[in-house]
Amino acid sequence: MDLQQIERVDTITKEDFLKHYFKPQKPVIIERFIEDWPAYSKWNLDYIAEIAGDKEVPLYDDRPVDYKDGFNEPHAKMKMREYIDLLKREPTKFRIFLWNVLKEVPELQGDYNWPDFGLRLMKGLPMLFFGGEDSYTFMHYDIDLANIFHFHFHGKKQVILFDQDQNDYLYKIPHSLITREDINFADPDYGKWPALKKANGFIGNLEHGNVLYMPEGYWHYMRYLTPGFSMSLRAIARNPKNLGKAVYNVFVMRHYDNLMRRMKGQAWIDGKNAKAIERTHRKLGIEF
Repeated sequence: MDLQQIERVDTITKEDFLKHYFKPQKPVIIERFIEDWPAYSKWNLDYIAEIAGDKEVPLYDDRPVDYKDGFNEPHAKMKMREYIDLLKREPTKFRIFLWNVLKEVPELQGDYNWPDFGLRLMKGLPMLFFGGEDSYTFMHYDIDLANIFHFHFHGKKQVILFDQDQNDYLYKIPHSLITREDINFADPDYGKWPALKKANGFIGNLEHGNVLYMPEGYWHYMRYLTPGFSMSLRAIARNPKNLGKAVYNVFVMRHYDNLMRRMKGQAWIDGKNAKAIERTHRKLGIEF
């Protein structure tokens, strides 16, 4: 993989963001955009444990997709206070994702503002994501192909990004939003995954207070270098092609995939994994 560093700026105006990053659909890390938010000084693991410690939270790890798993079905549940104690005590693969701030802990709304990037943000969907040291997400893109603003708190996180135009090299799983789950994007085995050598993407590290802009439909792999958490705000896709893909994903693709899981069981999952290799290598003329 050829990964260039994500461009970094100290702060940015709405006009410069729209001109230099949104219109060309280019990622950027903004280092000092939220220092006036109460969250900047308040949000850490101890604060979340204090304000939301009794909330039961859904936990996910890096086990491969199983046909019996429902859509976004958690692998475990735990009180938030117990989960944060675990994060601080030892490395763990358990993560929280898509935890709705408005629904779960409405008091946190007073700690952040709605930034004006020139895009209309979906105000019902501020989502929190938590992870332990060396836990990671599979390489994936979001079902709605939204423009995403990812605000990181507490600790450090590494991100690897690819545009949708890199699909041919990533071993994308058919009827899905992920690549092959057995690819280690932090240290890929090019003997096993030769197409990845042709992939061009971006890499960067996030620290407390940094904001990452991910353009529409970008693939993203995120690895927690230390325990920490992030909040994502999103704006609907503007590109008609991406908007059409989002509608298809939500109303057709995910329902078809769930139907086939029920009908064919694990054979459906195994078949898709095999096709990811076959299709990728066939397109590139790689023998398999």
